Amino acid sequence: MGEYSIGDAMKKFLESSRLKGSVQAMQVEEAWEKIMGKTIAKYTESIKIIDKTLIITTHVAPLKQELVYQKEKIIQRVNEAMGENTINEVLIK
Repeated sequence: MGEYSIGDAMKKFLESSRLKGSVQAMQVEEAWEKIMGKTIAKYTESIKIIDKTLIITTHVAPLKQELVYQKEKIIQRVNEAMGENTINEVLIK
């Protein structure tokens, strides 16, 4: 049996766990201001990841419109920040 570091063991566990999306959403939420800027972060109400879909909730109509136009950029920035292909779709609510 091979030896694993604690970090590798946690990654293996999360890959097969239902918690993976929640943990990734928390990581994205922590980095959201760095990824998208202070103004967008200020008016973002929640961030969730379900099946590689990033779900962003805001009640600010102009921000919703702006985020719709930036979907590809959001996917690219989030995946870069996470260091892996975490999301492939963005849903704005």
